[in-house]
Amino acid sequence: MKHFLSRLLYFLIPLLLFSFAADFTLSYSLRRSNKYPGEIEVWNDIYKGTAGCDIAIYGSSRAWVQIDPEILEDSLNQKCYNFGMDGHNFQLQYLRHLELIKHNRKPTHILLSADMFSLEKRKDLYESDQFLPFMLWNNNIRHFTESYIGYRDVDYYLPLIRFSGKYKAVKTGISLLRRKAASKPYRKNGFRAMDRTWNSDFEKAQETNNKYVVKIDRRTVALFEQFIRECNKENIELTLLYAPEYKEGQDFVSNRKEVMDIFRAYSKKYDLEFIDYSDDSICLDKNLFYNASHLNRSGASLFSKKLASSMKRRSALKDLHPDKKNDFPERN
Repeated sequence: MKHFLSRLLYFLIPLLLFSFAADFTLSYSLRRSNKYPGEIEVWNDIYKGTAGCDIAIYGSSRAWVQIDPEILEDSLNQKCYNFGMDGHNFQLQYLRHLELIKHNRKPTHILLSADMFSLEKRKDLYESDQFLPFMLWNNNIRHFTESYIGYRDVDYYLPLIRFSGKYKAVKTGISLLRRKAASKPYRKNGFRAMDRTWNSDFEKAQETNNKYVVKIDRRTVALFEQFIRECNKENIELTLLYAPEYKEGQDFVSNRKEVMDIFRAYSKKYDLEFIDYSDDSICLDKNLFYNASHLNRSGASLFSKKLASSMKRRSALKDLHPDKKNDFPERN
């Protein structure tokens, strides 16, 4: 029996050493990637502790392609970073928040860009490869991603196993090992403007004559309220924002009012500012969008300047009237 265990150890120890070494090498290499799109860059900044800021911008793609932190920073004289997460609802945005405050100084102000899908939970773990370099033994990532179709329990605990079947990610990691320099950054402080013109997505959706019904996930709603309470407890100013959306496209979601009423209800319950740009003049100009939900470069620049001006004005008014936190109308 002892002889058998000895031979087993002689076999297992080199295998484990190889697994750890290969895992470390692939993870290190993938951290240099600008794919998924640019999500790994944001995770890198978070885990390196270089993402600390005064104003943190949260949300989905409607945050990271539409709100330019540099414009806000120049106007408000506060360091800004855009943590918008492509294709995910508030659950994964909250994961990013937890990792941010764990590894960086906490922001003094969070600007949460809400949208129609913030409270709807998808089944698949969109762009799941972005988690590969960071997920081993990471309890927060495991807790917030294990309910999605994407990874198995063993993937969070055993080195190298999670790379099984991830051919594109492994190929990317190996190719980056051969380069002296990392990939050219895709985002800047989490933001990237899109040089695109209006596409046919909305017209194609209209042709189906089917409206979309948002399936509100109650656990996500509960987490959303928990987040608001945590911001209050940590003295982090929280502002809810609904970015411009092409006016005709707003009718595509049949229960849009139900979703907006949830945001308004929590805004009222917790005395939060809710800046709603649904009726802004930007929403009427198709030339500022590349689809019904996303502004192009010109639209993002115009919107970011409007937002910066609004935040600056509201801050000044709150200083003059601290008892009227939520009573400042938006100007289009």
